[in-house]
Amino acid sequence: FLLLDEPFTGIDPIVREEIQEIVLMLKDRGIGILITDHNVRETLEVTDRAYIIYEGRILISGEAQTLINDPEARRIYLGKRFRM
Repeated sequence: FLLLDEPFTGIDPIVREEIQEIVLMLKDRGIGILITDHNVRETLEVTDRAYIIYEGRILISGEAQTLINDPEARRIYLGKRFRM
């Protein structure tokens, strides 16, 4: 397994894409990757499963679309206008 802490913070779009490509390549090789990041779009683009943690508890977990469509996740974390 690999832990990536805030890999999409403070980088330009080209480097972001390069990191996403590396993550996808590792995933294709069967390597588990845990990503912690506040950049939701960038993270959800490369994950099979995600968790939104709020006030020390898991608010919701699932595939990207599950999180995006959840009314409570939108109200508390993503915002009404969040789009992928």
